[in-house]
Amino acid sequence: MSIPQSGGGPIERHEQMVEYLAEGSKPKDAWRIGTEHEKFGYCRDTLLPLPYEGERSIKAVLEGLRDRFAWNPVLEGGHIIGLEKDGANVSLEPGGALELSGAPLETIHQTCDEVNDHLREVKTVADQIGVEFIGLGAAPIWMHDQMPLMPKGRYKLMDAYMQKVGTMGTTMMRRTCTVQVNLDFGSEADMVQKFRVALALQPVATALFANSPFFEGKVNGHKSWRALVWRNLDPDRTGMLPFAFEDGFGFERYVDYALDVPMYFVYRDGKYINALGQSFRDFLKGELPALPGEKPTLSDFADHLTTIFPEARLKKFIEMRGADGGPWRRLCALPAFWVGLMYDQSALDAAWDLVKGWDAETRDALRVASSVDGLQAVVGKIGMLDLAREVLAISEAGLKARARPGAGGLIADETHFLNALKDSVETGQTPADEMLAHYYGDWGGDLTRIYEAYRY
Repeated sequence: MSIPQSGGGPIERHEQMVEYLAEGSKPKDAWRIGTEHEKFGYCRDTLLPLPYEGERSIKAVLEGLRDRFAWNPVLEGGHIIGLEKDGANVSLEPGGALELSGAPLETIHQTCDEVNDHLREVKTVADQIGVEFIGLGAAPIWMHDQMPLMPKGRYKLMDAYMQKVGTMGTTMMRRTCTVQVNLDFGSEADMVQKFRVALALQPVATALFANSPFFEGKVNGHKSWRALVWRNLDPDRTGMLPFAFEDGFGFERYVDYALDVPMYFVYRDGKYINALGQSFRDFLKGELPALPGEKPTLSDFADHLTTIFPEARLKKFIEMRGADGGPWRRLCALPAFWVGLMYDQSALDAAWDLVKGWDAETRDALRVASSVDGLQAVVGKIGMLDLAREVLAISEAGLKARARPGAGGLIADETHFLNALKDSVETGQTPADEMLAHYYGDWGGDLTRIYEAYRY
């Protein structure tokens, strides 16, 4: 989950919000890669989720990272709720999942090194206190009342609101994890093409990274239960955004959409002020019930953008949000997959050619089918396995064209980061399929075996 935004004066013109998004445009040589991933922590002996405080806790992990690896603490209300160092952040999801929000980096080699360094640091601290972490899309066994709510004002407000809209908001907050990548655009036209491809192909990422076939101790009938949760979260702020494929889409149309999404909060003086369900348009007029007579700043608008959760999200960059959290190897595959598609123009054009004929119903149907059946999904004449194979080939070509070497020039490009996904396409098996095979095979239906098999 995002941290409070800073900077930006009062909004005096509607155009300022459009200009705010447009300021994200960068020349190609300034495009960067920001990888984020979440993982569940639990006590090694009990297999129960970590509380916030105590000898074996989220707080102990954060303090261990602070003290041993020189991370700077982020505090709220006297509680340590995150860390920051060298452009990266470690933050907490509402139920205590630990998230790395990586620094903006130039290559997949660099972002993968960052992920690896982070996981090694976390394991070092966790081993000392009897804690382990695991990468899954959804908590496989834990129940809602076993998941503590972290001491962040934003989460307290969201938790109350989630119980009034949709059906799975509190499940999303406490018991799901994702891996995502944030990518840049060069202009409004470039943003539009990338955003459309990102939305249309997000179901392919959901299928390839499907990693949540268990929930509350049972097989749940979905390869990605996390994706089902997001479909049932809050229709006002999730989905495939069909308006993004309409003529005239651009920064201004996204601002109009964002202004119609009900608010969660306003952040003032280190505190979250309850604005649940209120209108940012009223805020612009000085008529927000939570702050009568006060008008928003650009920081307030930036905060509001972090409370919108479509499958691809626009800020001053584009977030790819369709994948389950997963095993170590796939944390590097996700940014490689999207960078290959987005950062080479020929690859981006090929990806757009592949999806531009789909209508909204097809895109939505792919979203649902990928959640249920993963790579075995079929929508009309579209078979997900064949589609994934074609998209992966485009991504690989894009990474080859980028030709970014690693390991001091010993590795010619970034294509090897796709190997985990190529294995899935060759076998038709996602992590969810592999876990189900274990569950019905050598695990003998004992789901507690998942922790030893898939821990970091």
